[in-house]
Amino acid sequence: MQEIVRRIDAFTDKLGHWTAWLTLALVLVTGLIVLLRYAFQIGSIALQESIMYLNALIFTMGAAYTLKEQGHVRVDVFYNRLNDRGRLLVDVAGCMLFLFVSCGFILWASWDYVAVAWRVREGSAESSGLPFVYLLKSCLLLLPFLLVVQGVAELLRATRRLADRRSGPGNPQPASGGD
Repeated sequence: MQEIVRRIDAFTDKLGHWTAWLTLALVLVTGLIVLLRYAFQIGSIALQESIMYLNALIFTMGAAYTLKEQGHVRVDVFYNRLNDRGRLLVDVAGCMLFLFVSCGFILWASWDYVAVAWRVREGSAESSGLPFVYLLKSCLLLLPFLLVVQGVAELLRATRRLADRRSGPGNPQPASGGD
């Protein structure tokens, strides 16, 4: 179980680092758009649309990393007042009742929308825009998938810590019958 958590966390860390580079790309492309428009009176719809693609990728891939780093929104007014066991229980309940259910709903609600975009290879409504709208819409499926994967790691981590608390020095675990 610990190896699964370690591998998921390593994957999410790599995603987080790629997302940081995408953020730099977003800044550079935005600067290029401004420079081209105001210094040279050149406009590019495809370049402007690339901002939307980069933003979607940053949000999609950054959400799982944010979850891993405990940067997601939580009602900290109550959470901070709880003891360690209470926090772990909130983490388990949050994964099971909110994260997994919300991600399941997003997957269910988005599936046909994304499938139709792929079926027709949907492109930009603008003639000089990017022809990859179907890839952009795929972020609607990638986001909940990545959140569920990291959510599994968070759930396993919290349940392991709860189990470790139960089997601590005052609560020995019964010996397993291996004979």
